Amino acid sequence: MFIITKEFHFSASHQLSHLPDDHQCARLHGHNYIVVVELSAAELDESGFVRDYHELQPLKRYIDDEFDHRHLNDVLGHNRVTSECLAKHFYDWCKVRLPETSAVRVSETPKTWAEYRP
Repeated sequence: MFIITKEFHFSASHQLSHLPDDHQCARLHGHNYIVVVELSAAELDESGFVRDYHELQPLKRYIDDEFDHRHLNDVLGHNRVTSECLAKHFYDWCKVRLPETSAVRVSETPKTWAEYRP
């Protein structure tokens, strides 16, 4: 199996208002997010790629236009915007456009990662 990844960055706020008032994530706060999309294929295409990295440009535009410097509760329309939720959201978005998508990882701090992999 051949696997490639590409990393994307954005900054945004969110609030997990369903958590207890004394939980730090219940307050409005923000992160510098990292999104890593993983694509895999058993065979390479005629150019020797799983997928040309340039073909991931629409994901960069989507992140820049819809997520960067936004309030994620408004973007996704609910108040449970966790890294896990974002990983699933980006996986679903990518899978429709890039069938080789095999996983998406999201980090909101340098030491934490959430991954969605069906």
